[in-house]
Amino acid sequence: MTDPLPQRIDIQGDWPSDLATADIGIIIIDHGSRREESNQYVITVARDFHEFEDYRIVEPAHMELAQPDLAAAYDKCISHGVKYIIVQPYFLAPGRHWHEHIPELAAAAAANHPHTSCVVTAPLGIHSAMLQIIADRIDQSL
Repeated sequence: MTDPLPQRIDIQGDWPSDLATADIGIIIIDHGSRREESNQYVITVARDFHEFEDYRIVEPAHMELAQPDLAAAYDKCISHGVKYIIVQPYFLAPGRHWHEHIPELAAAAAANHPHTSCVVTAPLGIHSAMLQIIADRIDQSL
């Protein structure tokens, strides 16, 4: 299974090869919704990812319609002392949000912190783990 997307979109700054996870802030971003219960998903995902992985700072964000937005999450990461920010879109497929909107939001947030580095990862997309998730969801519906 091959994913044709680039691994990341570079927004700002350089990335040393020996970077420790303690120096990285992760922002997991979704679209955002007027429905508060929908907005809770990315908050839960960010919390669970923080507990699952060895990253000191993991923040949720919404593109629009709800807070925290990407700029607020970026500011929060910086307030914890990190200078390398990875924005992970909580989206299945690449579309305008991934190609344009999230990079624009990330660039605007990063511009307020010129001493930082920022990248946007590929969306969840084509990944072998997604096949198991699809199978699990189908099994759960039976």
